Amino acid sequence: MDDLKHGTRNRRGDWSPNEPLKVGPLLDWPWSPLRILKWLPGYFLPWNAVFMGLAATFWVWLTPARQTLQSLEPGWIAYILLRNSALIVLLYGALELRLYVKRRQGTHFKYNGKFPSDHPSDVFMFKSQNIDNIIRTFATGLPIWTAYEVLLLWAWANGYGPWTAFGDSLWWLAALALVLPLFHEAHFYCIHRLIHVPVLYKWVHSVHHNSVNPSPWSSLSMHPVEHLLYWSGTLIHILLPSHPLLVLYHLQISGTGAVIGHIGFDKIETGEDTAIDTHAYAHYLHHKYFEVNYADGMLPIDKWMGTWHDGTAEAQQRMNERFKKKKARMNS
Repeated sequence: MDDLKHGTRNRRGDWSPNEPLKVGPLLDWPWSPLRILKWLPGYFLPWNAVFMGLAATFWVWLTPARQTLQSLEPGWIAYILLRNSALIVLLYGALELRLYVKRRQGTHFKYNGKFPSDHPSDVFMFKSQNIDNIIRTFATGLPIWTAYEVLLLWAWANGYGPWTAFGDSLWWLAALALVLPLFHEAHFYCIHRLIHVPVLYKWVHSVHHNSVNPSPWSSLSMHPVEHLLYWSGTLIHILLPSHPLLVLYHLQISGTGAVIGHIGFDKIETGEDTAIDTHAYAHYLHHKYFEVNYADGMLPIDKWMGTWHDGTAEAQQRMNERFKKKKARMNS
């Protein structure tokens, strides 16, 4: 597949798409019903449909019975941790193997033309981005993800919170399922701006930003404090009427879904002339420039706050002007 039909490559070998990024139309002005209709299929497909499918599979076949969940026993807690870990190994590992180890599509559609494994760095454990990212994912990322899941499943099993059933609140639960990806993005924006406060950035978020050229294993490579904040949005399920299936869906959006912004490729080639869009460009630009695209663009929060970067030269100029003003304020 010829990636130069869809974008350009600079002298360093970095690829960028021809089309500028666009924010989601739900709250973007001028409001356009036609644009919303065109956007909706991409809201569901492929990623959110995949996350709901995984959540349903976990809920129906891979979650212990309610009676088991009523007591916090090491056995089923360890099982949940192993189940989540296995999913991440399979998904992240498959993407890493195909795109970064075997390099099946070379640098086609790759934003940064370099591969992290070719450039050891002292900022990482053992000078390896991959080893560092994997250790952080399994040492604190998956245990903290699992801790939130265990807490919420235990609360449901014991009736702590306004839990409901699809037979009693079908339309409410359907509406909640529809907005959970948007809620996740709004929550992510808030905690993301928080950890960019200088003191928190230095001691917490800089761990994640060490991966300037992210790959799939960078997705959950964070400081434990960031992990705690990142999954805190799932606590909404003990504040609003909800269902364990939606808890699992929310955890899939945030946990498994973290890989979307860190794939490092705009498209994953599936055939000679076919590919899957990753929607990774917005977050890649955040890793590249640090102070843009704190959210991923489904909601126009960055646009409202003046931190949106759509990949164009005009956006680059606006960003540079903002940086100059910030520097001038600091110098004064």
